[in-house]
Amino acid sequence: MLPPDLESAMNAQIAAEQYASHLYLGMSYCEAENLPGFAHWFRMQADEEREHAMRFFTHVVDRGGRVTLEAIEGPPAEFGSPLGAFEQALEHERKVTGMIDALYGAAVQQADYASQVFLHWFVEEQVEEEKQATEIVQTLSSLGGDPASLLMLDRELGARRPEGG
Repeated sequence: MLPPDLESAMNAQIAAEQYASHLYLGMSYCEAENLPGFAHWFRMQADEEREHAMRFFTHVVDRGGRVTLEAIEGPPAEFGSPLGAFEQALEHERKVTGMIDALYGAAVQQADYASQVFLHWFVEEQVEEEKQATEIVQTLSSLGGDPASLLMLDRELGARRPEGG
């Protein structure tokens, strides 16, 4: 049985993951800026965040809890530039890392071993999420606005494949 406070926190995490999916989908505006690779990367990230929400959904249900879906705030519509979008993505991933860490801490405090095992995957996933966003921010920062380099990065981001694919 999932402890009630963890159930509530996991329901909040479902909403956070769904918000992240909307945020990344909004960042795919890059398509209109003739950067289809950036748009592809953001769309794949949106799909991944939806998958994360479903992992939490399934865990809550499997543990005898009740999922209560919350309203999701609309993400911003303006990001300034691809660098601005990735800076916001990195900031958001850092926020999610804090939420996952808090969930894991609560699971430890309550000796909820099943949730600890479940959350371990997310702890590792957040390391990867922050690393990817940081690397792209650093790369974009180093380009200095060079259009040819931006297009090369666009091609690289467009080559992203689904996890395990």
